[in-house]
Amino acid sequence: MRPRSELDPGSAWAQRLRQLEQRLRAKEERIVVLETENAALHLKLAKYQGLAGRSTNEVLQLYSAHGQQQKLQRSSVVIQLYGAIKRLKHDLKSLRSFALELSKDFQRQSKTYLYQVLTAVQGIQLQNEAMQMFQIKAFDLEQSLQEVTERYEKETQKRRALHNSLVELRGNIRVHCRIRPLLPFDTAAGYLISQDRQRNFSDEVAYAADDETVLVKCSRPGHAPINKTFQFERVYSASESQDTVFADVAPLLTSLLDGYNVCIMAYGQTGSGKTYTMLGPQPEENFAFAIEDESELGIIPRATQEVFRLISEKPPGSYWVEVSVVEVYNNEIFDLLAKDSCGKVFGVKRDVVTTREGKSDVPLLTHETVENASEFLHLVNKGLQLRVKHPTLVHAHSSRSHLVVTLTITTVVSGDNFGTSWEDEQTSQRLHKEVSCTFPQKMRENKSTSSSRASSPAQLEATEKMKQVKTRLQLVDLAGSECVGMSGATGAALRETSFINRSLSALADVLGAIAEQRSHVPYRNSKLTHLLQDSVGGDAKLLVMLCISPTQKYLTESMQSLGFGTRAQQVQRGQGKKKNFPVLSKAK
Repeated sequence: MRPRSELDPGSAWAQRLRQLEQRLRAKEERIVVLETENAALHLKLAKYQGLAGRSTNEVLQLYSAHGQQQKLQRSSVVIQLYGAIKRLKHDLKSLRSFALELSKDFQRQSKTYLYQVLTAVQGIQLQNEAMQMFQIKAFDLEQSLQEVTERYEKETQKRRALHNSLVELRGNIRVHCRIRPLLPFDTAAGYLISQDRQRNFSDEVAYAADDETVLVKCSRPGHAPINKTFQFERVYSASESQDTVFADVAPLLTSLLDGYNVCIMAYGQTGSGKTYTMLGPQPEENFAFAIEDESELGIIPRATQEVFRLISEKPPGSYWVEVSVVEVYNNEIFDLLAKDSCGKVFGVKRDVVTTREGKSDVPLLTHETVENASEFLHLVNKGLQLRVKHPTLVHAHSSRSHLVVTLTITTVVSGDNFGTSWEDEQTSQRLHKEVSCTFPQKMRENKSTSSSRASSPAQLEATEKMKQVKTRLQLVDLAGSECVGMSGATGAALRETSFINRSLSALADVLGAIAEQRSHVPYRNSKLTHLLQDSVGGDAKLLVMLCISPTQKYLTESMQSLGFGTRAQQVQRGQGKKKNFPVLSKAK
């Protein structure tokens, strides 16, 4: 379809031509009418001539009969008739002259308009040629832009790969930042303030300048506005989806099966989108993962699906998965999968200790074996029903505890494979297949009888040669930091807020101590940091997902979160340690 600009001149000339044709038809109709009138006049003339002839005979007869007076009367009638005939002839002549003049004028105008139409057509053709040239140039520019864009994307990918390698070598904490969209509770509900200030509260001040930069507009009354920028490994704008966020998280899950511990932690103020990022949308009553639109699922369900997909590509029986769910509430650790004598799940208080190897551990913590993502999400959903929530002025479904979901993957390999060449792995793989399948069932049922082992001496001898290597994926949804005055917390909620803020402050102190390479790192100042000791200060690959609000109302909290992320990515912990076990895929 041609642009409107090409059709307007032609349409105008076509309209003008139609108007001239209408005028020509009107003139032709007028000529026909005049010719009709001329014929009528000729008939009248003939009629009058006949009447004149009869009148002449009658005059002669009357003249002879009545005398001179009658003769005079007949002479006056004849004179009148002749006068009328002369007038008719004159009118007819004038009419013919007008018709000829009208015909000549129409011919002149037709030639003029035809010339104008031809000129307009030639102009349109020239414009079409020019438009085609512009289209060719635009196409060339689009191709050039596409090539430049592809080159830019390739260079960006290379730069990110080099940056990731540098982060890997330094042991830095990966920090991503997600800016949530505006939400209804961003208005200043619960505050007696002017409408002008309420509009200022809902103004957006935090933006994603690009996929690595956060731009914050800081302004104070009586001071010039200042733009502050924060650089992170990845920055997500308010319009980016859960799919986009998880696409940058997924590569860490491959490292999990390669022998590395992995921790993904969501940090931010209350209502900044941490739970949505980690779990997905929250219904008003009970949380459930049965979401029709899978694009809304958060990191935890997606990570689980991805882990089991990766496991399905490995030899059968070589891996099994266990899950534990705990919450840190008021600086106490609660096991959300513990069951009573009737098999009902209820939260049981646990403690965290440091082992002889310097690792953190929670004795008697419930670990449930799962075989697929559906079983995992079912157990996590049970734990989430027990998670403490309390409405505040900031968020109607505010989480009042830190949630830690741990996925432990146990890899069963032959002890002889440690340090052996890959040619010998085929033999050990066969032995592995014979006995490794017994481990998941024992772990799942928590039953192991001496008679069953004694009944198979060959399996007992083979089992003694097997080794178990465990890697952990910790998925942490931290409770949100908040200002007491803004949240309106009182009573028990105020006490919860105090513990939340103190634990998050302890986490910041731990990162600061690691960054400054102090001899003592205060992990035990909080149960949260003690529980996450191996992930924060150990050999795990740690990703911190900062979640911030875009509005002026929460600018102070957003700046605090951005500052925490900036300090976190400066921590250098040394290169992550890989669990020492062979890659069994070579023996396939």
